[in-house]
Amino acid sequence: MNEMEIIKKGVPNHIAIILDGNGRWAKKRLMPRTYGHLHGANNLINITKYANKIGIKYMTVFCFSTENWSRPEKEVNYLMKKPLAYYRKYKDNLFNSNVKISTIGRRDRLAPEFLKDLDEAVEKTKDHTGINLVLAIDYGSLDEVKNATKEIATLVKNGEMGIEEIDEKTIFNHLYTKDLPQLDLLIRTSGEIRISNFLLLQLGYSELYFTDCLWPDFNEKELLKAIESYQKRNRRFGGLKEEK
Repeated sequence: MNEMEIIKKGVPNHIAIILDGNGRWAKKRLMPRTYGHLHGANNLINITKYANKIGIKYMTVFCFSTENWSRPEKEVNYLMKKPLAYYRKYKDNLFNSNVKISTIGRRDRLAPEFLKDLDEAVEKTKDHTGINLVLAIDYGSLDEVKNATKEIATLVKNGEMGIEEIDEKTIFNHLYTKDLPQLDLLIRTSGEIRISNFLLLQLGYSELYFTDCLWPDFNEKELLKAIESYQKRNRRFGGLKEEK
């Protein structure tokens, strides 16, 4: 696996990652799950920097799902509070980098303090021209579709749109990801082979890559392996493409 050859072939424009395996990584080391989440957060920074270096333009990461609220209260509190301390410690580095921060997901259940820092990161990096790191926080695809359905139904109810005008474009224009380009590649770490309510509609024609590697161990070499696998796919988008 040669880094320069893989980059030369063309990296995907938009990748998504389900950051799975932090808890198991910690358990293997006889440490609490929060220890795994800390190392997972450190690794996200490393992978973002490398993805930016090799030319990936968008990276959407599953940070906290709508179902994660059911986890033990101690773990949920950690996931809601630790990123704030982490962000405040390194935000100057972020602001001086070329990484752009965006978010998708619900906002109504996040603490005001959390939202304030999140919005600051988005605002301070909005003009950055490097990789767009999209944080999916309190995100669930079914919840996203429900929200889009309500928005479209309201337009119809108010006479701003006729039912016959609703098409696929209408639906995608009301998803949280409406401002993002088509998803090319989904990566899931930790050996689980399922989507877990993440970007269900957006995954329509993206490639899927599953690895046994736990997220804190998912390094630059592992990302290149995923991209190399992607480059070998015959992407037909429902049509036919001549085999080479």
